[in-house]
Amino acid sequence: MKFEVVATDGAARVGRLTTTHGVVETPVFMPVGTHGTVKALGPDDLRAAGAQIVLANTYHLFLRPGYEVVRELGGLHRFMGWDGVILTDSGGFQVFSLSKLRRITEAGVEFRSPVDGSTHFLSPEIAVEVQQALGADIMHPLDECLAYPASREAAERSLELTLRWAARSKAAHVGRGAANQAMFGIVQGGTDEERRTRAARATVELGFDGYAIGGMAVGEPKQAMYDLTALVASLVPAGQPRYLMGVGKPEDLVEAVARGVDMFDCVLPTRNARNGQAFTAFSGSCARCAPRSRRASSVHSRLGFSHDMQYHPLMFHATNVLGGRRVDALP
Repeated sequence: MKFEVVATDGAARVGRLTTTHGVVETPVFMPVGTHGTVKALGPDDLRAAGAQIVLANTYHLFLRPGYEVVRELGGLHRFMGWDGVILTDSGGFQVFSLSKLRRITEAGVEFRSPVDGSTHFLSPEIAVEVQQALGADIMHPLDECLAYPASREAAERSLELTLRWAARSKAAHVGRGAANQAMFGIVQGGTDEERRTRAARATVELGFDGYAIGGMAVGEPKQAMYDLTALVASLVPAGQPRYLMGVGKPEDLVEAVARGVDMFDCVLPTRNARNGQAFTAFSGSCARCAPRSRRASSVHSRLGFSHDMQYHPLMFHATNVLGGRRVDALP
């Protein structure tokens, strides 16, 4: 993987990320394909909407259909029918957010599947094995996403564990010799600036291909998220990509780009689109909440319905997946 900064404006920058599956122009937002697909959209829809890179969730693919199945089918690109760039997360956030019954140890995390209640175990080494089998262009080490608020003791313990897991993940990645797959380190540390500073420096010292800012948008004040994002961005190498994980509100993207972030992902835009809301240049426009009129709004007029669909605004009130799909694919 190669990354180059093309232009800057203050802390904000334009970059170019080159991988074996193509070039990504940054800043870039990554649609989330939870189970290897962005719900209600096909690969052609993603390309038409301007997507350059898609995120897939290691946790969900680990549970269903299983990474061995994806590998046997030719890897995630073939499984998805997507020939562009793919980034996978480590599964740490999903363990935090979805698994009510989990046990974290030095070895890894044991958790119950939300699908069928079965017990599974994910270690740093297994997370690397899964992502390498999936064939992701960019992967991540297993980390612990800290809840907000958290005590000082809990935050220290979590950070130290994440750093040890990061070292194990990198060793496993290097040991398996996947030279065409990049690995980004994840900077955790909660909301304390001194702890985030230590986390950033320790993660950089391990040496990764890029750096993700994790543990944001989990309930902390918005200004704290902006300040910590700027802090971490200033501490990681300028010549490598910076990725703010799980952030997708339009105003947050603008604020983070101004602070030097290159990459983003979130389920919010596509999830909201399936429920009738489109983010516009001015505000969020809710097609489902609009008056039940036969007249098309400015958003409705951009959805590309054929003329025989004369009452298309009403499709959202009927929970029609086609309406949400059209909003989902707006460029």
